Amino acid sequence: MSLFKNIFGSSEEGNQNARRKLSWVAFEHMDQLEMIIQESWQKPVLIFKHSTRCIISKTALSSFENEFDFEDKITLYFLDLLKYRTISNEVAETFMITHQSPQILLIKNGILIYDASHESIDAKFLERFTT
Repeated sequence: MSLFKNIFGSSEEGNQNARRKLSWVAFEHMDQLEMIIQESWQKPVLIFKHSTRCIISKTALSSFENEFDFEDKITLYFLDLLKYRTISNEVAETFMITHQSPQILLIKNGILIYDASHESIDAKFLERFTT
């Protein structure tokens, strides 16, 4: 088993290493939603909704982290859907969107200005919203 771990790494290690690469703010409390909306008036805020058991979500997260290079212009929040599904439901209701996983939501000036899910998640596409 350790041979495979050495070659491929464990999925948990890969996920933890990937998440350390960017400065994610953990989205773990319902009251953070109002803070995110208020914060979005200062600079755009991105919420990455992630299912830790889904390979598609893990792949999307890894790809996003490898491509995203304007952290100074967008604040990043990470929402673990398995632990905080009720928060995800509230986010969907607040911004009137359908829940997806994985999914990114970009909020600016208190409103949702962009969302994408699955293979449509493209970190480089977000650059147009940073000016």
